[in-house]
Amino acid sequence: MTKITITPSSSLTGNCSVPGDKSISHRAVMFGSIAEGETHIRNFLDGGDCRSTIDVMRGLGVQVDVVSPTELVVHGRGLDGLQEPANVLDCGNSGTTIRLLTGLLVGQQFATFLNGTAQIRRRPMGRIVRPLRGMGADIMGRQMGEYAPLGIRPSRLRGLEYTMPVASAQVKSCLLLAGLYAHGLTIVIEPGPARDHTERMLAAMGAPIAVYGNKITSERPQTPLKALDITVPGDISSAAFLLVAGAITPNSRITVTGVGTNPTRTGIVEALQAMGAAITFANEREEGGEPVADLVVTTSALRGTTFGGEQIVTMIDELPILAVAATQAEGRTVVRDAHELRVKETDRIATTVSELRKLGAKIEPTADGFIIDGPTPLVGAPVESHDDHRLAMAMTVAGLVARGQTEVYGAEVTADSFPGFEVTLQALGADLLVER
Repeated sequence: MTKITITPSSSLTGNCSVPGDKSISHRAVMFGSIAEGETHIRNFLDGGDCRSTIDVMRGLGVQVDVVSPTELVVHGRGLDGLQEPANVLDCGNSGTTIRLLTGLLVGQQFATFLNGTAQIRRRPMGRIVRPLRGMGADIMGRQMGEYAPLGIRPSRLRGLEYTMPVASAQVKSCLLLAGLYAHGLTIVIEPGPARDHTERMLAAMGAPIAVYGNKITSERPQTPLKALDITVPGDISSAAFLLVAGAITPNSRITVTGVGTNPTRTGIVEALQAMGAAITFANEREEGGEPVADLVVTTSALRGTTFGGEQIVTMIDELPILAVAATQAEGRTVVRDAHELRVKETDRIATTVSELRKLGAKIEPTADGFIIDGPTPLVGAPVESHDDHRLAMAMTVAGLVARGQTEVYGAEVTADSFPGFEVTLQALGADLLVER
């Protein structure tokens, strides 16, 4: 078990970068596998979850060459070229892997069996299984398909019109992938904005994906999908930890370079700006169909704000670090409509509240979020990651402004999405000790 010990920092300064976007890294490997030709991926996120996607695609007969930890070549097998796996496909701890892969596999002409860690087996799968069954998919799972392991048998898929009860990029992506193998048109209707990386990448590959407002359509391609040359932008979810660190640590100025600024992902930046954080965009550009910019943050006086509704979907993964920012804001911060936090790697409402309370935060859980009163002078204490990478990083950032020492146990999980997280903070001036 890795432990990070943090003492308060007097300032954080400098330029840094963050690893490649996790969502785009998953999709580049998976979609490249069903293209024809070689997909070249640079700035790939070399994290545990994305490695799970590589492993399962190899299990399906796809050759993936690792040029370096962050550079891959995927030798596509075409839409119908995947092979029956010899073993159970282990999706590790990755919800993106198992949910998107299920959509990809329901249209194959062979059977597959998907499993993962104990955490994955607790995460809800009914949200994809039910609409896929509506397309004719033959899926089995625990509790009538509500939970993994999942077994998939060959079936003839038909198009479906489905209105998602909750905006979810994973559910949407799963159904759009199944639509590539279905007879007729698949229509997914979103109740609010969700990440659109799937639509962007599949369209760039030549898939018949169309977007009409909140409706996205998918159907079987008439021509092979084209391999791409992809440079993955920096992950804004990882950058969020550095933005909060720069905003709450005294005398700080941090520039995070090359961050993906897709408008379906910038909710955390807009939320922090609404709280008074001094964050600016510089060197805005487009790379591989995705908007990219350098983000500059300086120490800021924050104020409590209420967040809810559609904006929650655009920053659901960043809410633990938003809670840390709120402990240093003047007044009350309210996060609501975040039910999805209950079914992430952990119950992130419960774990965020329990661990921040150990540092003295005034935070109360609600059914769909939390209420935080600040500013609170945090006090260092031992805290746990609960095997949740985002919680581990959030507590590390909290330790930067907590009096005394903060010890984060189980911090090895930060590598799931941000390999080198501790090294990046140290390079910016943070006083961290890492013990493995």
